Amino acid sequence: MTKRFILIAVSLSATISAGAQPVQPRDTAEFGPAHGTLMIIGGGLRSEALRKRFISLAGGPEALILLVPTAAEGDDSGEYWQSLRDLEDAGARHVKVLHTRDRKQADSEAFVDPIKQAAGVFIMGGRHWRLADAYLNTRTHRELFALLERGGVIAGTSAGATIQGSFMVRGDTKGNETMIGDHVEGMGFLKGVTIDQHVLRRNRQFDLIPVIEAHPELLGIGIDEDTAIVVRRDRFEVIGSSYVLIYDSTRVTGAGGQFYFLAPGDRYNLKTREAERPQPRGTPLERVAKQPWKK
Repeated sequence: MTKRFILIAVSLSATISAGAQPVQPRDTAEFGPAHGTLMIIGGGLRSEALRKRFISLAGGPEALILLVPTAAEGDDSGEYWQSLRDLEDAGARHVKVLHTRDRKQADSEAFVDPIKQAAGVFIMGGRHWRLADAYLNTRTHRELFALLERGGVIAGTSAGATIQGSFMVRGDTKGNETMIGDHVEGMGFLKGVTIDQHVLRRNRQFDLIPVIEAHPELLGIGIDEDTAIVVRRDRFEVIGSSYVLIYDSTRVTGAGGQFYFLAPGDRYNLKTREAERPQPRGTPLERVAKQPWKK
């Protein structure tokens, strides 16, 4: 990629596997949840404001929140103690840990009972194939959809972000540099989408391009650290301190750029694949052409 490609994209930003039977969502929205909310965080979560936003979306300090540390490498409480403490410091008063690596346990009534009582679930980072191996197409997966259907919120950071899409990148068990690996099925809370994280902090901004070229039906969303999208139905808003990148095979930027940037406060319509600035209200982003990529 050329330096001119990068400058085109940046100039725009300145203006703005396991289981046999797939779990099907029970909502009616085309892309996001019909009733609940997704908060998808690009990793490197340092902002207490983002944690407070999650707690608010879950209903406030008295809401029951479940912390899922399964993407982490180990099972020791040290893997998740700090994340639990961070949520409590942000105001959450009732946080419980939900964790197993045993699919039979994840498919049991006893294990999913806390999800039925919870208003929010926070999925930690690590390797998202571990989440898929433990929960994909189990009763736990179904109850997470049920939580959204009754208006709850599911948040996730890093691996907990990527698992929320329908197509999972960096899911190879051999390493996270392989974009299309041995685990590609996500939980599908956000349908028709693949999600990457840490994109600018780790210089990953070009990594989704070959994925979208191989799967042009997908929308690619890259989220930088300490930044999130808040999804309701078929729309999302960018919040946090950095940028979100959009990879859309039906649109190019400038003379051929294959992604563009959304800044905090910008909004995006997943159904029409159109972005808007908050001020003046409803103004579309400029320089995004409605034409396909040229390979």
